[in-house]
Amino acid sequence: MTQYAVTNPATGEIETAIPAATDDQIRSAIEKSHRAFGDWRRQGVDERAALLNRVADLYAERREALAAIIAREMGKPLIQGKGEIDIVVSIYRYYAEHGPTLLADEPLSPASGASAAIRKQGLGVLLGIMPWNFPYYQVARFAAPNLMIGNTILLKHAPQCPESAAAMEQIFHDAGAAEGLYVNLYASNDQAATIIADPRVQGVSLTGSERAGAAVAEIAGRHLKKVVLELGGSDPFIVLDDADLEQAVSQALSGRFGNAGQACNAAKRILVDRRLHDDFLVDFQQAIEGIAVGAPQDEGTFMGPLSSERALATLEAQVQDAVAQGARVLTGGHRLERPGAWYAPTLLTGVTPEMRLFHEELFGPVAVVYPVDDEEEAVRLANDSAYGLGAVIQSRNIERARRLATRLEAGMVHINEGPGSAAELPFGGVKRSGFGRELGPDGMGEFVNRKLIKVRE
Repeated sequence: MTQYAVTNPATGEIETAIPAATDDQIRSAIEKSHRAFGDWRRQGVDERAALLNRVADLYAERREALAAIIAREMGKPLIQGKGEIDIVVSIYRYYAEHGPTLLADEPLSPASGASAAIRKQGLGVLLGIMPWNFPYYQVARFAAPNLMIGNTILLKHAPQCPESAAAMEQIFHDAGAAEGLYVNLYASNDQAATIIADPRVQGVSLTGSERAGAAVAEIAGRHLKKVVLELGGSDPFIVLDDADLEQAVSQALSGRFGNAGQACNAAKRILVDRRLHDDFLVDFQQAIEGIAVGAPQDEGTFMGPLSSERALATLEAQVQDAVAQGARVLTGGHRLERPGAWYAPTLLTGVTPEMRLFHEELFGPVAVVYPVDDEEEAVRLANDSAYGLGAVIQSRNIERARRLATRLEAGMVHINEGPGSAAELPFGGVKRSGFGRELGPDGMGEFVNRKLIKVRE
């Protein structure tokens, strides 16, 4: 049975254990959410927007306490946790403000001369299966647009995030949400499969690993349910020969080591033109060695522990495999001698296609730098991946960077800024990074019935 517990990764100690949901609780939750949909879909868009604004207010008011929870659950430094809450607030505000316009009827002009329009309506109960690395943000980008549409939410969070999951459900309760509108479930994987199969549940959104995505998509496909998948990434960070070196180093550092490197859209493969490579490497190594590693609760900490001992063991095995086959460790490359899941910020070079690191996603504080001869080699290496989530291009020549962006096999390309996310911008990838989009106007286009209404006078 799935174990929901807070195991503090900074100490390795289990601090809280939560009983898993019973099958009766799962059945009751589905029924409550289904009943709530019947009322919620009839609410006007202004009433829905008002709820999202109240939710945003409560996130803002509880910012400090919410950040403290995830510092213990998955090791996120307080300053980054507070930043995550700020993004969450902006997401709920965005859909409260723009949702009514995005849901307005779209008029059509039929050739027959009749009038017609597309009306956007909710589908019903949705299941969200969310990961541990951004416990609040990942939920908000799923829940906010879908509640605005008129759907209702069942939420299965990561087993190591039971307290943040409960805190989010409490926010909806305190904001005045009707019973069943947003329900947190401490469900097992088998129970999640049962939920997806239930005819009252109309879709599922998962953010997580390839393996989890494939399993959920298989179940959803068998039951003809809509699914959105945001999976892994091995995003290239391309530094062209005309890049601003100082900016490139700074953005590569934050883009790779923020959240201890545990982000799907982190800068995982840094491709540097040979004309800048040596200088970049020197400055980048110096910056990495200056990272403030410490307790997540300390305000000066930039990087805390990895999320778990299991995550640490996986990362350690990947690095050891690369080193055994000839990769060079310029700094780091080892566990830190302290209780908990700590790994030194690491810089590797000399990674080749024979190594696991070349093909696998690195989910931790390890940067890999590759020299490239020119932009042609940069594009070839960037696209030589099973993933296609995001990419970064560093160049003073914006038109050159734009042209390069069109050739990259990625769902998102950022030019002269590190990887990131914003409420108004769509987020998602291609290839094995999944399908579907969240956030921005596209975030309201996935779990929606685009109903044609045609009228002949």
